[in-house]
Amino acid sequence: MELSLDRAVLRFAQPLRTAHGTLERRELIELRLTDAGGLVGRGESAPLEPYDGVSIERTLAALEAYRAAIEAPAGAAAGGGPGAAAGGARGGGDGSTLLDRCREIDDLPQALAAVDMALWDIAGKRAGRPVCELLSDAPAETVAVNASIAADAPELAARAAAAAVAAGYSCVKLKVGTAEDAERVAAVRSAIGAQTTLRLDANGAWSLEEAERMLAALARHGLELVEEPVHGLAETRALRERVTVRIAIDETAAIAGALTARIADAVCLKISRCGGIGGLLAAAALVRASGAEVYLSSTYDGPLGIAAALHAAAALAPLPACGLATLGLFAGHGEVLRVVAGEIAVPRGPGLGVSGLL
Repeated sequence: MELSLDRAVLRFAQPLRTAHGTLERRELIELRLTDAGGLVGRGESAPLEPYDGVSIERTLAALEAYRAAIEAPAGAAAGGGPGAAAGGARGGGDGSTLLDRCREIDDLPQALAAVDMALWDIAGKRAGRPVCELLSDAPAETVAVNASIAADAPELAARAAAAAVAAGYSCVKLKVGTAEDAERVAAVRSAIGAQTTLRLDANGAWSLEEAERMLAALARHGLELVEEPVHGLAETRALRERVTVRIAIDETAAIAGALTARIADAVCLKISRCGGIGGLLAAAALVRASGAEVYLSSTYDGPLGIAAALHAAAALAPLPACGLATLGLFAGHGEVLRVVAGEIAVPRGPGLGVSGLL
């Protein structure tokens, strides 16, 4: 198995303002694995340092450290598992064994995700089937997605939300946690009407007292849920006991024990943070066993990361609207995995079914 790595930059069509700061560009790492038969599998590392604290340099170092395990002779390791069933021997053993060897070298989810995606891509190409059909015998054909509205001035947010509904979205997610939150939420609800689902995302920007006060005031706008209103297990648990609005966790889901802590009504899972498709499916099983709902989102991933998430979502269906309609935020990528009437079609080609970034 041969490994190659490339860095790529995607530029936002407009600067994106979030509780973590303003984003103007997105740097990613594309990984390619080539097996002995010449099949190429592609994966993507998408760390976002303001969000997950992991830098591109840290991720690239982990991927380079995996090279010895990935390029080991085919007979250097043995083992079975789901990777063998999906794609046969690759690299130094089957896919499960190879991932385990990489994990032993550096257990960094954002780096492991790229290897996992590439192995599934090869497995699907080898089988001549899309990845979702390797994950489920009845995957969904499309995935419902939400429109994401940046934390702009109220009138701008309302205009963007109205345009999203006109384009066919049935769920709108509004960024909050900056300024004019009450005015922005009221303006967006008025613009989208009572029938459109509205969720908020604070990215942990509020204190417990601020979140309690804000959600008491905003509940009248008919919120589906509020994502990451505070951060941490203790504060999320305390807030959930004090408010009537449904609470979802995102960043807090990365904390040990969070997936089964029963502190939230829903959990947002991400391919990058879960270490790939396999890790995300395992995390979803834990969340569902705890009684919480699952939905997927991106960390402003590139086409490979979004495709991987769509395949996982198709296997987990039915799901609430997922936050995977983010490629259109990048200049020149509006037609890649395009949203039609609030849904994205799951790629049907072999493997992940999309090309890489470069």
